[in-house]
Amino acid sequence: MHDRHGGVATAHGWGREFEKLGCDVRLIPPVYVKPFVKRQKNDATDAEAILEAALRPTMRFFAVKTEDQQARAMLFRTRQMFVGQRPQMINALRGHLAEHGLVAARGPAHLKRLADAIAGDDTALHAEVRDLGRMYLGQIEGLNTRVAELDAKMRCAAKKADLVRRTQTMPGVVPVTALAIETFARDLATFRRGCDFAAWLGLVPKQHSTGGKARLGKTSKMRQRDSGHSWSLALWLSSRLSSGLTHRIMAG
Repeated sequence: MHDRHGGVATAHGWGREFEKLGCDVRLIPPVYVKPFVKRQKNDATDAEAILEAALRPTMRFFAVKTEDQQARAMLFRTRQMFVGQRPQMINALRGHLAEHGLVAARGPAHLKRLADAIAGDDTALHAEVRDLGRMYLGQIEGLNTRVAELDAKMRCAAKKADLVRRTQTMPGVVPVTALAIETFARDLATFRRGCDFAAWLGLVPKQHSTGGKARLGKTSKMRQRDSGHSWSLALWLSSRLSSGLTHRIMAG
């Protein structure tokens, strides 16, 4: 069965249902299955490729996520979507008002200048432009409110999870980062050292080595992308995460 990363979106849900029936469920990333697909792609060929990949002794599997983990993942993705929509709305408003002679610098810090111009009577803006501008400002304010609500939910979820609380005992680890690691990362006990954790995150050079010569390229970035900028701090965390400290976090 494929997992969420580019495969069947319902893999974890079906996996939990099969586990209720006593099955041993193992999820395989599609990128590991693709080399076993022969020529044309169809259901029979995909099933054969999945079977061959699953029988490999060195194949890497992923555990089925719990409903709580998927709920927290939805929380992260929803917040990320709203955060991405906010600059889109601000830039759209900037562009429209620039066509009417009202220019402001980029960034949310300069949004107040546009809001004051729309609300004030000293600018010669068309009445319909003012109405539409207020609509944009209302949408932006609504996004700010929703992001703040989701931040509060994430802080609340970080207090409930025992592993998240232990992870926050490390210097520099904030609730959002700790929650992202607990939600998206594999069991930390499977990593022998911080370098292994960094490699799983994709924060290592991409290799194209041959003939005994090591050729290292740019960062592979083959990582879980849903958690956004939280993995940037996770890079700092992984560089300081030793094997003993990982086990102490897992053991509490």
